[in-house]
Amino acid sequence: MSIRVVVADDQELVRAGFAMILEAQHDIAVVAEAADGLEAVAAVLEHRPDVLLLDIRMPRMDGIEAVRIVCAQTETRVVMLTTFDQDDYVFEALSAGASGFLLKDVRRDDLAHAVRVAAAGEALLAPSVTRRLIDDVVRRKAVRPAPTADLDVLTAREREALVLLGRGLSNAEIAVEMAVSAHTVKTYVSSVLSKLHLRDRAQAAITAYERGLIVPGSL
Repeated sequence: MSIRVVVADDQELVRAGFAMILEAQHDIAVVAEAADGLEAVAAVLEHRPDVLLLDIRMPRMDGIEAVRIVCAQTETRVVMLTTFDQDDYVFEALSAGASGFLLKDVRRDDLAHAVRVAAAGEALLAPSVTRRLIDDVVRRKAVRPAPTADLDVLTAREREALVLLGRGLSNAEIAVEMAVSAHTVKTYVSSVLSKLHLRDRAQAAITAYERGLIVPGSL
């Protein structure tokens, strides 16, 4: 079964180029295109795609608001498109539920790979890249830690896993730190995401910072 994708970008050439590249893949089908945020949301609600490629800066409704609506109302995975790799908007998009971001000058093979990774339910960014981005933005914004009462649903080991996610460790690295198997780590991570109602590892990393489990600039 093909991975269903909606491509949303206000630049027609960019949108058409991405759609053409994806359509050339044997396992990907572009079901709709959108020229602004409102069209993107409408297309997702109508077609229920597996993945939405969404430009951060869009007319009528920007990408941040669009990703909030899409992630709140559907199971569609959102990959943000941007021209900057260190952008406050990217942090906001990850907080809203996006699975990661791509620069618009991405290579065609990397574009197709990103769609497949997002459709599989994985965070698009390498854990260390996610951590550096979050650390940088949180430190500059001087975000104050939020209450940690909601973390009481986690076991001690799950909380430890959350801290390691916040540090940007991969599953293999977490397994070494916790002296457990990779399978056990996957169980911990899945449980953390489920109990805290998080979509992926990127949101878990943000939560670790927001709850004060990780001090910005300490890593």
